[in-house]
Amino acid sequence: MKMAWSRGLRAMGIGQPPTRPQAPQETSAGEAPTGRKRLGRAATARADQLAAKLQSPRLPRWLRRLGASLLIGGQSVSAIARLRIGRQDLIQELLEAGPGSFLIVLITALASGTVFNIQVAAELSKQGASAAIGGLLALGLSREIAPLLTATLLTGKVATAYAAQLGTMKVTEQIDAITMLRTDPVEYLVVPRVLAMVIMAPVQCLVFFLLAIWSGQVSSTLLYGLPPSVFWNSMRTWMEPSDVPAMLFKALVFGLLIAVLACGWGLTTRGGPKEVGSSTTGAVVMILVAVALMDVVLTQILFGI
Repeated sequence: MKMAWSRGLRAMGIGQPPTRPQAPQETSAGEAPTGRKRLGRAATARADQLAAKLQSPRLPRWLRRLGASLLIGGQSVSAIARLRIGRQDLIQELLEAGPGSFLIVLITALASGTVFNIQVAAELSKQGASAAIGGLLALGLSREIAPLLTATLLTGKVATAYAAQLGTMKVTEQIDAITMLRTDPVEYLVVPRVLAMVIMAPVQCLVFFLLAIWSGQVSSTLLYGLPPSVFWNSMRTWMEPSDVPAMLFKALVFGLLIAVLACGWGLTTRGGPKEVGSSTTGAVVMILVAVALMDVVLTQILFGI
């Protein structure tokens, strides 16, 4: 399967480290290929066919880049499963996706909890349903607001950096230099970024949720005189035990999408330095569309009837 991914990526124009030619093994005329060889050849053929179709000029460029991104994501997941991870690079990317993005998550979370109370708590208080404020805020944050806003913030802060960095390396032929050093550019550049986003997106989402809940409780107490005990009891009554794990799963899937598409758009940049900006913009647009569509699917699967 690794050979299949490599040949597919090579056909898409993404460099792979050269391999030494091996002498063909002698087989008897009547020897039949083993099942593993047949499966490997079939997987290679499928990857080559997919790459050839994606190279067709009849397809829009964004669709070809999306296909290349999926191939890159498949190879990255395969490398992570085989623990082919650079620890030093991973630590650096974890800092970028985690502490480096914490401030914007903090500010947005505090504002979200307060704005929710300004818009919703006032109306509930007029209707005599102020006891439901905590439950409504907790449900709205855990099921939709926290994972979606966290993904949007990480797209603007982290995904743009990924696409710009890899796009610059591509147009300045640094990717080709890495390939000439017999290093897989996907394992060296993409795997740490994908794993960092998969780890830090749920962490950032959980931080967002906790800060927004706290902000909502404080603002409801200060602005509308709601006792804290009423707020927290309402939250415990309305929330299901599965809401928080579902929220974190959503964030994990969004993080994987963000990293794969950002890195894919960066590695498929063509032309000069001016194209880096276009690739970064295209990556952000595609990520936001993909996250919105995936949000619909996950919401139906996790919370639909």
